[in-house]
Amino acid sequence: MYPHTKLINRVLSINPVKRQSLIALFWQIAFTGIGFLSTMYFAHTVGAAILGAYFLFMAYTSIFSMVADGGFGAAAIKRISEGEEPDAYFSASFVLRLVFTIVIVIALLVFRDYFVDLNTSGMFIWLIIALLVSLFEGPISTGIAGTGKMGIRLTCAAMGNISRVILQVLAIYFGYEAAGLAGGAVAGILLSVIIEYRFFDLHLKRFKWHHLKSLSVFSFWIFLTAGGSLVFSQADTVMIGYFMENADVGVYRVVLQFTTVATFTTYALRNTLWPRISHWSKSGDLGLVEESLSRAISYSLILAAPILIGGVMLGDKLLFLFYGSEFADSYLLLVILLAVQIVNVFQYFFTMYLNAIDHPKESFKVTFIGVAANIALNFILIPLIGISGAAIATLITMTLNGLLARRALSQFITIRLESQSLLNIITASVVMGLIVGGYRLLIPLSNLWVTLPVVVIGGGLYGVVVLKLDRKICSELRDIVEGMGIMWPKWL
Repeated sequence: MYPHTKLINRVLSINPVKRQSLIALFWQIAFTGIGFLSTMYFAHTVGAAILGAYFLFMAYTSIFSMVADGGFGAAAIKRISEGEEPDAYFSASFVLRLVFTIVIVIALLVFRDYFVDLNTSGMFIWLIIALLVSLFEGPISTGIAGTGKMGIRLTCAAMGNISRVILQVLAIYFGYEAAGLAGGAVAGILLSVIIEYRFFDLHLKRFKWHHLKSLSVFSFWIFLTAGGSLVFSQADTVMIGYFMENADVGVYRVVLQFTTVATFTTYALRNTLWPRISHWSKSGDLGLVEESLSRAISYSLILAAPILIGGVMLGDKLLFLFYGSEFADSYLLLVILLAVQIVNVFQYFFTMYLNAIDHPKESFKVTFIGVAANIALNFILIPLIGISGAAIATLITMTLNGLLARRALSQFITIRLESQSLLNIITASVVMGLIVGGYRLLIPLSNLWVTLPVVVIGGGLYGVVVLKLDRKICSELRDIVEGMGIMWPKWL
């Protein structure tokens, strides 16, 4: 047997949730690493204004894609994952997506003159193309996720994302600027669709009214919740573009992207757990739902907590060294957004679990309050204090959202946080922070090659301390590593 075949067999022998979470985490790390390097190149090559035009294009694409989906994508994933008439539910969701997309494209063409920013930057036509490509990407990705092939879905999406970055770098090199960034994004989506289709095994078939009704009952609240979440994540970008310049949008989104390294495990676990939580809830296994929530929060904070401490200690230097002087004055913005990512762990899982256990109405109520507060605070704070105001608005409203979501979720399941694991994570983060702070006091961080070693030292020290303190986390990671045939260090 070939070595790579043995490795694949060992990976497949791991518990499905852990295996798919590892796959998700691997691709999340790979793509984020490539994304960071490419954004550094873009920031130094085309500057914040061009990046701002591209980020506005992505914000509008996300908003209109969500409207085209109408919540039927998430509803179809849930119904397909339940195993009853998956082909019919897929077909119904595809037809609905087709109708919605046609209506949206026609409406955009009619009201084109109102999208001044997109027209000025040449992004409007790319918005139309992106929506047409997503007409196929959304349903195919839904079918893959609904049938439990999350590893395949995440791998295909990652390959599309990596291809997107490569094409964008080439486009910028040849001088295409904003159009090159948008074109690379569309090409990456198209490539992921082509690859996913190879593993797609659902079929179009005649569906009945009760299939539409079943999707509609669930999708209505999912659509409102997803719409609220999207507004929650994109309102700041759109309103910065309205009140300020494209360059300010570019700075804000680049710093926000920098903080997303703290969300590796959060999004990896979300993509893996959703269909399984839906299945456990349907079969009445609420104990598994409750256990998975507590573990998901702990594993997400393993990364988010030390990154917050590290950002406070080194953020000013890293922004200057990675992105240039145009982004160097955004240290306060960085610290606020890193705190946002900590809060995001809780509110993200609480709202996600509400949807997955079939209580989207409660999730919407929570999200609606948060969105209304977010828009109001953005409207007040952005004109007063600029892009830091947008970050403060997000932090306040996300905290509110998390508290309300926890209250709603606790009506259906028992929420138990692993207090000992959380204490161990905090302790290890503080130890790391003291060491990194001492390093900075003794050694001036004058260039990248002096700064990177302290990042590596701090991260390595944190990993060792948290594994030494928390034997449960250490045991679980050791089982996964040894299950893949890799020797676990005895000193751990």
